[in-house]
Parts: sequence; structure tokens; C-alpha cells
Amino acid sequence: MAELLLELLSEEIPARMQARASDDLKRLVCDGLKAAGLAFAGARAFATPRRLALVVDGLAAAREDVSEEKRGPRVGAPDQAIQGFLKAAGLSSLDQAEKRDTGKGEFWFAVVTKKGGPTAAALPAIIDGAMKSLPWPKSMKWGSGTMQWVRPLQSIVALFDGKVLVGEIAPGGAMKPIAFGDLTRGHRFLSKGEIRVTGFADYAAKLKAAHVIVDAADRKKIILEGAEKLCADAQVTLKADDGLLDEVAGLVEWPVPMLGTIDAAFMDVPPEVLIVSMKTHQRYFATTTADGALANRFVVVANTAGCDGGAAIVDGNERVLRARLSDAKFFWDQDRKVRLEDRLPALKDIVFHAKLGTQAERVGRIAKLAVEIAGHVPGADLGLVEQAALLCKADLVTGMVGEFPELQGIIGRYYALSEELPVSVADAIGDHYTPAGPNDRCPSAPVSIAVALADKLDALASFWSIGEKPTGSRDPFALRRAALGIIRIVVENRIRLPLQKFFKAEDLLAFFAERLKVQMREKGVRHDVVDAVLALGHEDDLVRLLARVEALQVFLGSEAGRNLLTGYGRAANIVRAEEKKDKALAAKIAGTPDTALLEQVEEKDVALALADVERGLAPALAAEDFAGAMAAFAGLRGPIDAFFDKVTVNVAGSPELRLNRLKLLNQIRATMDAVADFSKIEG
Repeated sequence: MAELLLELLSEEIPARMQARASDDLKRLVCDGLKAAGLAFAGARAFATPRRLALVVDGLAAAREDVSEEKRGPRVGAPDQAIQGFLKAAGLSSLDQAEKRDTGKGEFWFAVVTKKGGPTAAALPAIIDGAMKSLPWPKSMKWGSGTMQWVRPLQSIVALFDGKVLVGEIAPGGAMKPIAFGDLTRGHRFLSKGEIRVTGFADYAAKLKAAHVIVDAADRKKIILEGAEKLCADAQVTLKADDGLLDEVAGLVEWPVPMLGTIDAAFMDVPPEVLIVSMKTHQRYFATTTADGALANRFVVVANTAGCDGGAAIVDGNERVLRARLSDAKFFWDQDRKVRLEDRLPALKDIVFHAKLGTQAERVGRIAKLAVEIAGHVPGADLGLVEQAALLCKADLVTGMVGEFPELQGIIGRYYALSEELPVSVADAIGDHYTPAGPNDRCPSAPVSIAVALADKLDALASFWSIGEKPTGSRDPFALRRAALGIIRIVVENRIRLPLQKFFKAEDLLAFFAERLKVQMREKGVRHDVVDAVLALGHEDDLVRLLARVEALQVFLGSEAGRNLLTGYGRAANIVRAEEKKDKALAAKIAGTPDTALLEQVEEKDVALALADVERGLAPALAAEDFAGAMAAFAGLRGPIDAFFDKVTVNVAGSPELRLNRLKLLNQIRATMDAVADFSKIEG
């Protein structure tokens, strides 16, 4: 078995594109191998800022002949179908095909044999096809070439079984083709000259000697371990940031963590400002003190080792950071000279959406909505809710948010605190965008809850009103995230919010239902159980709805619940079958059966059991004791089982008795469906 090694060396590849590109290269090459009938043991892909690499193990030196059987049209089919079959199979006439009786008639079959050959002969075309199909988010042409790639290609290593494949990639135009070879290059500054490789192990070892760590996972480990050691020596703690770690690992081929210092003059600026400035502009890691406060040290990851131990590199990065933080401190000092309330008129100059008006108009809607919602939030002070809602977008016109959009809301909270506004108002300004994702914290203070819900409900209702609804592939206004945020806030804080009051569109409630099912499925709740409760059609209180769902799932998990579901299914199936035969039957069997027509003990027992259930069901539902409502059903199991063992529903010669028994079965269905639509339960 042999190995395929492929390396595509180019100018710097953006860090955000590397992981996806290496995965795509692996997928495309592997798909090409499978299509060519080439089996392999495994494949691994790698990326650095300057290269994509792929190694495929366990390839045979030669491909065996492969026979493929294709079934064609039925014997006697129209000529057009026959000709299409022959063309697809590569046959010139039906003499080359054979007839077979499949048990469902005679059909034409073709046996096509694909000749094997040296694997090395098939690989260049597979590589060429994969490279030209690689879906870069952005690509470019260079020189006079017509080929598109993320950055100009410099060389291609293509080795099979240690030998260079015969092939090339033509950039097009007047540019010289890039021939497959066995030469690569190491680190741009720490290595000189070309490096000849013979296979992946040799390739990885020689590149490491040339200051290139091929595997991004290894680079991340070096960064993390080095940074943590530096921080431990300085008695600070590295602030975890997996996203930044991934990005920095894509910026360096030879990572060297170093520790810098933030000037004391900037430490009175809010820590979020310092962190965003360091992360967004400089890709620095923040550190914290033992009590969790932001420390005055940062970690920078260089792509080279300085001859002075990195002192010059650290000094240069500290100077750059001073300039960045000077801007941040300027905005911090200047913004606080203008009160948030005095900034509100400037919101009239910011268009929220062409069809939905300005940010000032939106703030008016949010404030009105927040006051309405506050009536459903225990402990929410209407005056404070309105004040927070009116000020929640004021920081959009500050210099700080203009420079760091990520700080909207967060910096508004700091400005509110500096004005000595009520803490609950300041917190609501800072919290009203949350939760922004499944791992984000959820607001829990009454004023924050009301404003956060108002912000998200307004976004949903407003965009729905102008037809800007999410599709399968588009959600430009993050409405799914808004819906999931509302669900989390309501459920985690147990807010009894009647959504129908705030949504006029039925399909908006349906949209919420789908988001709820997604969230519940992630928590292990069966989707059909959620469907069964949603099918009631009048439930818009998420707390009550989920209480029903939980009680129903527990009930169905019990033996009594499973057995009763079987009885329900038998009753419902008989009624549905009869309703299909007689369209007017549904009206005839509505209501309770006539007790005078109950002849057998078993049907009388069912009627008595249903009466007991209905007496206990109404108060249980009114008290939202859904577990109690489910428990009331347990008494139905025995009588229903006995009924189906002993009673004939479609009794011959007595239409009146038949109708009464169908009424009894329909009553079983209707009684159970008062809690949930059991027909939605799978199985």
C-alpha cells in the first residue's frame, strides 16, 4: 500500500478560511478517489498560513478491473428510452446488453467493465479536479492567469509512493504552468532555500526543522501551553478564548507566545473595552488577576523568535497597543461628557430599516412594548422599565460604539452608571441584547427581562410585518436568534407571557413553535410530544406549554402511559375509519353516549371511568397540574382493554347501538385530547 502526499503552497491564506479549505480539499480528493474506484485506509488534511496539505494512506499501487451492472428499461420500451440506456451504458447496440426476468417483467441489463491501471495515472486528474472545485469564500486571479485561487499559488508537491506524479496546474493566460514536484519551502523568515521531501513523515519532520508546524492542533497546543506558563510565572491567568486561539493558530507557522504589559494609564477604562481592542485589532490574549479582574498583562503570539529573547517584539507590540488604547480612552473620556438622554435626538438620523423607520422610532416602539410586557414580569417597576427602554439604544451614537460596535449595550451600561442612573436601568441597557447565543447568559432582573423581551419581540413583529421572514438559507436580521432568545428568557425566568397578545400573525407563532421544538430536542424532549401539545392550537404561554410537555413525556415513559396510548390508538383508528366512510358521522358521535344503550358491563365500565376522569381533569387543568391530569388517565387502562376484548363496536343489525359505541370511543379520544393531541404521538 502506498501514500499520496499533496501540498499547495501559496501566499498567506486568511486564517478564517484555512480549516474549511483543508476539509474541502480532503473531501474533494477523497470523493475523486472513490469515484475512480480507488480504496484507501484514511486521509488527513492540514493547513498553515501559507499551505494546504493532504496525506492519503493505504492506496493500492494499481486499480483492479471493476464490473458495474446497470439496469435499463423494460423489454419493449419505446426506442427513445432504449437509446438513452445504451448511451448511458456506453453500448452501441442491444446485442451488447442482456435480458433478465426480475419477477416483475423482463428488463435490459448492461454489464460495464472499467479497466484498471496504475493508480499514479489517475491521481493527477483527481488533484486537478479537486483544486478547481475548491469553494473559497473569496478568490482572486494573478498575473495574466485566469485560474482563481485564494492567493497566488507558488508550488505544488504531489507524491505517490515517494515518486513525483506527472502533472501540472495551468493558471492560464501567458503564465507558466505549475508542475507537480517534491520541493517545498519552510518558514518565510526563519528558513532559506527549497526542501526536498519523500513522503509525509519526511515532509512534517523537515518542515518542523525549517520552523513550520504543519498541524494546527499542534500549533494551538504550543500557544496555549506557552501562554499559560508565561502567565503562571507572572502570577496572572490566561483568559480563555477558543475562537481567538483558532484564529491566532492560523496566523503563525512557528508560534512563539510572549508576555506584554498594558500601561497603567489605561486600566481605568472598562475592561470590555480593553479586551475588545486587544482581541479585535491586535489578536492579543487578555489575562486576569486572582479575583477575576482584568490584569495589566497580555499575551502576543509572534511568528518568529527574536534574537534578543523577544524583547524588541514585545516592545513594538506594547507601543502599538498604547496607540490603540489611547483612542479607546479618548472615546471613554469624551463620551461621558454627554448624557445618554441628550443623545436620543441623534437616533433620528440613524435608519433602522427603510420600511421600519429610524432608531428613534424603534426606541419608541420598544418602550411602549416594554411597559406592556412589564405587567407580566413580577417585580418590574414600570417607570424604570420605560426609562431603560428609552435609553437602551442611546450608545449607538457614541464614539466608543462607532469604533467598537461589539460594545453596544455594554458601554451604554457603563455610561449609565457614570451618570448615577439606577443600577437596574444601567443593567437593563447592558443586558437587552442578551442572550446572543445558546452559551450566553440570560437576563434575570425584572427590568432587564422586560427590555430584552421588548427588543426581540419588536424585531420579530416588525420584520414579519414587512415580509422579511427567515428562509431555509437566509436570516439576515437574526430572527431565529431573537426567537430563541425570547424562549430562553421566558422559560428560564418562568415569565407567564401570552405571546398571542404581541403577535398578530399566526405563522409567527408557528415559527416560534419550530424554534421551540429545536431547543427542546437538544434537551432530549421528543419532537412528537411537543407536536402533541402544540396541536391544541391555543397555547401561547411557554411556561404552561412546557409543563404540559414535561408531564406528557413522563406519562408516556411509564407502562400505564404506553398501554393507554395503545388503547387510544385503537379507539381513534376505529372512529377515523368510520368517519371516512360517513362524512356526517363526526357530528352524530359528538358528546356523551346514551347510558340507556350501554348493554355490556365493559362499555358501562368505560363510561364510568371516563366520567371519573372528566371530573378530575377540569380542576387539574385549571390548576395547571398536568402531572395530575395525566395520572387521572391511568384509571382508563383496564376498562379500555376489557372493552376491546369483549365488545363489538360495529354490531350487525343495530345501527343505534353501533352509533352509541362509536360515541363512547370518540369520548375516549376527546377526553384524552383535552390534554394533548395523542394522535401526534409516534407509535
